[in-house]
Amino acid sequence: MDWLTSLQKAIDYMEKHIFEDIGAQEVADVVHFSSFYFQKCFKIVTGYTIGEYLRNRRLYLAGLDVLGRKIPEMERQSRKQSQCLDRSQNGSKGNEGRKVINLAYKYGYDTPESFTKAFTRFHGLSPMQLRVQPHQIKVFLPLVVEISVKGGSRMEFTIEKRKAIKMIGFERIFSFETSYQEIPRFWKEFCERYCGQSQQNTTLEPGEERIRQTIAECIVGEFGVCVENPSDSEHFRYYIAGAYQGGEVPEGMKVFEIPESEWAKFKCTGPMPDALQTVNTRIFKEWLPGNPQFEIPFHINIEWYSNGDTLSEDYESGIWIPVKRL
Repeated sequence: MDWLTSLQKAIDYMEKHIFEDIGAQEVADVVHFSSFYFQKCFKIVTGYTIGEYLRNRRLYLAGLDVLGRKIPEMERQSRKQSQCLDRSQNGSKGNEGRKVINLAYKYGYDTPESFTKAFTRFHGLSPMQLRVQPHQIKVFLPLVVEISVKGGSRMEFTIEKRKAIKMIGFERIFSFETSYQEIPRFWKEFCERYCGQSQQNTTLEPGEERIRQTIAECIVGEFGVCVENPSDSEHFRYYIAGAYQGGEVPEGMKVFEIPESEWAKFKCTGPMPDALQTVNTRIFKEWLPGNPQFEIPFHINIEWYSNGDTLSEDYESGIWIPVKRL
């Protein structure tokens, strides 16, 4: 599993097709990874989602276009489909409105207004203002992926085979673009409603008592589970879950199955969410690139949480990734 090569190949593909209507699914297909894991890896290693990367690159090139500067050869090759727009500009020099319309369509925006808004948010200036202050252009160059495996802090993990298990929990759909902000809010809502002292003073709605019994019996909240959404490559399903013990499934909760597999189980020690995020980053930056003997057989990622004070330096949690030996 050569993550470094795959990431650089994906970036090269995006650069070559930067003016085309491509997204996460097309990019993941080029490197033969699932969209679910590839987007997760791309975000952790580069700091950007695939959508953010494409958007930033296009807006930088749009800035060059506004200033009439040359675009590098690789990018110029993918401008063929926009040549008709370029020709239409030749007869309308000085027509700023027409210029913005052409740029909007060229860079994948439905309206001049949406393009101008995105352009201004990225560069801090409108297209017309940037012409007056060209030195203010925000530069966003193609990424070059370099993964450095550093010593001094050995990752603790075990490889363990587990039978299929049914889980029960609360499901929500998240976008890869906003999941880092929205998932903590999902947990906050869950904890405020069902955990701690505040639940004693909450008026029970119909079926609420059964939900709370199920949460207690199945220890819902022990796991956070990310699952690929096959019908939509831009989103994934996330569950706040526990091990299903059978019986009635309360309205608002769902039962799902984790397949039998070997799992790479990584131990995290320290306050949340920093400890878990640090280990998650190291898995994709260090462990996976250094372990070509494994591949990921299906697209589920499990977070495990212990009881105790999540802000304690001794708090234990974990990340489980399904693996298959090559």
